[in-house]
Amino acid sequence: MKRIMLFLVTNLAVMLVLGVVLNILFSVLGINKSSISGLLMFCAVFGFGGSFISLLMSKWMAKRSYGVQVIEQPRNETEHWLVSTVARQAREAGIKMPEVGIYDSPEMNAFATGARRDDSLVAVSSGLLYSMSRDEAEAVLAHEVSHVANGDMVTLTLIQGVVNTFVMFFARIVAGVISNFFSSNNDEESGSSGGFAYMITVFVLEMAFGVLASMIVMWFSRQREFRADAGAAKLAGRDKMIAALQRLSRGAEPQMEGSMMAFGINGKRSMSELFMSHPPIEQRIAALRG
Repeated sequence: MKRIMLFLVTNLAVMLVLGVVLNILFSVLGINKSSISGLLMFCAVFGFGGSFISLLMSKWMAKRSYGVQVIEQPRNETEHWLVSTVARQAREAGIKMPEVGIYDSPEMNAFATGARRDDSLVAVSSGLLYSMSRDEAEAVLAHEVSHVANGDMVTLTLIQGVVNTFVMFFARIVAGVISNFFSSNNDEESGSSGGFAYMITVFVLEMAFGVLASMIVMWFSRQREFRADAGAAKLAGRDKMIAALQRLSRGAEPQMEGSMMAFGINGKRSMSELFMSHPPIEQRIAALRG
């Protein structure tokens, strides 16, 4: 619960501060937010700004919300193996050595995050280290290193920014049309820029459009997972990657919040494949086998 609250409060604070700053900035620059071009600009700055601020904060958020302990100096054989394995894989993938960390969780999971390929974090759960063989864990690490090498954090941030922009834009356009239709007069206050009913309508439409738009983001996320699996097969070996997925399918489903889930490893199906950040494991294994 503490991790979830920290994630929600931080993101809410970012959105509120960004909203206030943008409103002040638009007023100073004389940009009319009610015009189509002004509204689109506002939504683009807000949508991309929120996504990139979250990306820039991702390493800090991951460390705080999951209690990741970054390995500065290996204290035991397991930590030494972990650091040396990531270092070798990073070298082979052509990226700077990521920070390597461990977080306490019985779930078998790992994630990669960070704003740049050369400023990233790869973290694994204690449950993964204790439950998987070295070969299986090596494949999981290779999967996360591949995410970093492929630039998946930035790619998904750009996609999320585009989605955020259009969700906000169309929610306000449709809300304006509805507000004007039901308005008892035609003054400016009852138009697309004012009224409690208008704001409630915007909120409901953003929720509805956001659910639909999330399917687009999740589709891209699933494609990146296939690519990361292929990269892991090159770094660690195809058989090891398949073995890791098979082992994961027998474990418990990991629970992670926010953007980190896009870069973790998830074992089980959700209610609908359209809303899954990861493809079903059987599809991933089939893709590796060709």
